[in-house]
Amino acid sequence: MTEARDRIADLGWLKARPLADLLAALDFEGEQARVNGGAVRDALLGDAPGDIDIATTATPQVVLARAAARGWKTAPTGAAHGTITVIVEGKPFEVTTLRRDVATDGRRAVVAFTRDWAEDAQRRDLTINGLYLDREGVVHDHVGGLADLKARRVRFIGSARERICEDYLRILRFFRFHARYAEGAPDPEGLLASIRERAGLARLSRERIRSELLKLLVAARAAETVAMMAEAGLLAPLIGGVYRLSRLARLAALDVQRPDALLRLSALSQFVAEDAKRLRDRLRLSNAEAERLERIGDMTPALSPSESEAPARRALYRLGPQGYRDRVRLAWADAAAPADDALWAALLELADRWKAPPLPISAADLVQRGVPPGPQIGRALRAAERAWIAADFPDSAAAIAQIIDGALDAAD
Repeated sequence: MTEARDRIADLGWLKARPLADLLAALDFEGEQARVNGGAVRDALLGDAPGDIDIATTATPQVVLARAAARGWKTAPTGAAHGTITVIVEGKPFEVTTLRRDVATDGRRAVVAFTRDWAEDAQRRDLTINGLYLDREGVVHDHVGGLADLKARRVRFIGSARERICEDYLRILRFFRFHARYAEGAPDPEGLLASIRERAGLARLSRERIRSELLKLLVAARAAETVAMMAEAGLLAPLIGGVYRLSRLARLAALDVQRPDALLRLSALSQFVAEDAKRLRDRLRLSNAEAERLERIGDMTPALSPSESEAPARRALYRLGPQGYRDRVRLAWADAAAPADDALWAALLELADRWKAPPLPISAADLVQRGVPPGPQIGRALRAAERAWIAADFPDSAAAIAQIIDGALDAAD
């Protein structure tokens, strides 16, 4: 394919240190260095670049030598595959020598270094990720990525099946990037190849699947893309259970401004609290993520707007702010109420307006009232807390004394 070119309008980030210093150090004396991948794509779309990766004709040894000459720290992140992390003014950059694949097994590749930019581009996954930006602001395109980006189209580079068989994670990346960047239907060749090669997903680590799936779930078109994956038979093997597409769609319509990947995962694939264990094992979730799913999955007490906020305050006290917000958002989605529903919005905002007070009764208070140390203290304290919550968290001395009296009777 003939190389296409374009220019980046805003060069501020490209000319700023420390990126400019690193590019200057690598892009001279017969070597070339260019920003590549997502940073180029995002800059062309007018978005702020995230992580900035650099491709270069220089070998890892040359990269290490030039970094050392300037006093920069380095880490051999993936030296065997040509990647060196260079730390400039405290900011890390992944610098990778141009490569071509020698052999692949669906998860990893054996590579050889090259000085051919077009050859390096051909080994990447999607056309919109195969772009390079030199330090003068010129975008170099060997794979048709510029045209696809303008058309809001996500396609594999070359043969979709070959790209997928090089790394089966590319099936999920195809759908994730479609959900975030594309408009209209998915690329037919990419969709067909993904379906035909879906058995390869079983060869991937659960950690890699988790990362891609959670990123997909917060994309702009997540709900419709996940529905498409379900229809293609790609979703159930990932989550290991049944799914709730309409619930995900309703939640996505509510949290457009602040999408939450874990909450969307719950909406999609959780029916009861026990599903948290399946999802933890299936996706290698962290303990904190699994515990949050357990709290989300137990949808009792049911939350809904009412004339009194007392039931909601009780739930907020028991669940904490995060658990309370999770429950309200899912209940809102289950109710199919519109995103601008004022009553549901007020229920959600309770976690911002009201902070649950600490229990104003301690074991010492009960000891002073004659309760002997031991199990009876615990029973009385639990009874006092239940009564205090049921009374809507009073703080007057008279009310608290009355609650203690009742707790003492209950503990006898």
